[in-house]
Amino acid sequence: MKVTEHFQNADKTQFTFEILPPLKGENLQVLYEHIDPLMEFKPPFIDVTYHREEYVYKQRDNGLLEKISTRKRPGTVGICAAIQNHYKVDTVPHLICGGFNREETENALIDLHFLGIHNVLVLRGDCVKTESRFVPEPGGHSYATELLQQVVGMNNGCYLDDEQINTNGTDFCIGVAGYPEKHSDAPNLKADLRWLKKKIEMGADYVVTQMFFDNQKYFDFVNLCRSEGINVPIIPGLKPLTTKSQLTILPGIFHIDIPCDLADAVEACADNKAAAQVGVEWAIKQSKELMEFGVPCLHYYSMGKSGSVRKVAEALF
Repeated sequence: MKVTEHFQNADKTQFTFEILPPLKGENLQVLYEHIDPLMEFKPPFIDVTYHREEYVYKQRDNGLLEKISTRKRPGTVGICAAIQNHYKVDTVPHLICGGFNREETENALIDLHFLGIHNVLVLRGDCVKTESRFVPEPGGHSYATELLQQVVGMNNGCYLDDEQINTNGTDFCIGVAGYPEKHSDAPNLKADLRWLKKKIEMGADYVVTQMFFDNQKYFDFVNLCRSEGINVPIIPGLKPLTTKSQLTILPGIFHIDIPCDLADAVEACADNKAAAQVGVEWAIKQSKELMEFGVPCLHYYSMGKSGSVRKVAEALF
């Protein structure tokens, strides 16, 4: 079932979450141990992120450096298939521009369609850690709008190697990212919203936001979107803080603000256990206010650890 259909059929706010593919060398049981504690809250779908390849440089005998691609996690397509088969729940694989050319993207979409996976979240993705800016693969996409155009095209029966429209098009429900505190590459929020509106006009079906810790920023973002004619569901992305170090790590990675009250409370904690409890209490408060606002679902970034997300869900669902 499509994400938007789940929302249409629901009579209350739903609970969903996002997982990371496990590190290479780990097996499905590790993944299930993370998911199992959250399944009693009946998520209609589970998001699965994609982590692109990274590079290492090794010195050859002639003294030159050789750039070698490495993968640290198994593929998202296979993980989504395993989750759907094991839990009988829909999945939302993340598609990214980085690391793929158009042919590889099409092949992944063909596989997803064949497996009965009806949803995708389209993202540009991050740049490689060793590079200062995003560099697309040869023959790949530079922007999420280009990747979105390819998915929409396949929904309409347009494949790369076909000269004519194919009657066997795909039927993906397409999500895109929204940034209540603006994307780090955008000059301002107005410009960022202009690109988001373009994605909706191109055929995106819903928006899921970057994590935020100040609900007012989400409320303002939704109001701005509506004023710009963006009327699709806007899913709030949430994350309970779990360690004191996340006060500096998360803003640095995701370009977000931590409210003073939350930061002060976490900094006053004696250890990470106490900090995690503060994070849970803040996320519960956030979630209750968002439910009163009438959001279609609360989407939690678990980042490979389900303990804090489970505590939040126990208080709400």
